[in-house]
Amino acid sequence: MNYRPFSYLPVIIALLLSAAAPSQEDRFAGVEITTHDVAPGIYMLVGMGGNIGVSVGEDGVFMIDDQFAPLTDKITAAVAALTDQPIRFVINTHWHGDHTGGNENLGNQGALIVAHDNVYQRMSRDTEIGAFNQVVPAAPKTALPVITFNDNVTFRLNGEEIRAVHYRNSHTDGDSVIHFVNANVIHTGDIWFNGSYPFIDTSSGGSTDGVISSIRTLIDLADDNTRIIPGHGPLSGRQGMQGYLEMLETVRDRMNKLIAEGKSLEEIIELKPNADYDDAMGKGFINPETFLQILYGDLEQ
Repeated sequence: MNYRPFSYLPVIIALLLSAAAPSQEDRFAGVEITTHDVAPGIYMLVGMGGNIGVSVGEDGVFMIDDQFAPLTDKITAAVAALTDQPIRFVINTHWHGDHTGGNENLGNQGALIVAHDNVYQRMSRDTEIGAFNQVVPAAPKTALPVITFNDNVTFRLNGEEIRAVHYRNSHTDGDSVIHFVNANVIHTGDIWFNGSYPFIDTSSGGSTDGVISSIRTLIDLADDNTRIIPGHGPLSGRQGMQGYLEMLETVRDRMNKLIAEGKSLEEIIELKPNADYDDAMGKGFINPETFLQILYGDLEQ
């Protein structure tokens, strides 16, 4: 099946921030969950929302993120096609609803939800997403992480050493990168949008410089054989991440220069300073103008 990483993102922008309500289920009726081999016993599931990572083996299923609530049955069916073991752990890379919307369903099925401390804090109260002028209601208790950590935590399952490490103030203030040490696989969460401009959630503690710093660290962590699952977009590797870093550094430096020249946001949008990237990177749910607004709002501070 052809991989279509952003075909559903116009819908995701409306649903990104919270688990979908039952009245929205028709939006998900045509979504298919596709399974992509990453390494022995490790898979990437693609549907609508953030890419899911799955480790299967005799110790059970370890899942990274869970998309939207109406997709849980399809996701669990895709996992069941890989193993008859139960889903034991679900770790959220951050708090947004396209990565945590299935928490309540999977928690009710017995999975333990794990995330950084700040994910619990943001999910447990009404939280504003400034870029979209939306307030996300607090999640129900069964959707909240029951295990949280500060800097890092290690799982030893299915013959793997699975490290979850907090990357500060990147996409949000609660981002975790998941590293399968033995298999040489990394799941970046939304620190990396492969093939599109990123959403940097500054109202949740994210920052442009933080994303750039995190990507540099991940490039150093990876080697030429590392398989990298991005938060959105196709499976890739270190070389693809290097191109992403170059783009981010370039657009940041351009914006800083324009701000230093005293240009207003309206003037900057009119100038289209990233026209050389817009065709390739501006077709996701963050379009070129929105990306400039996010950069300006962050860097002008």
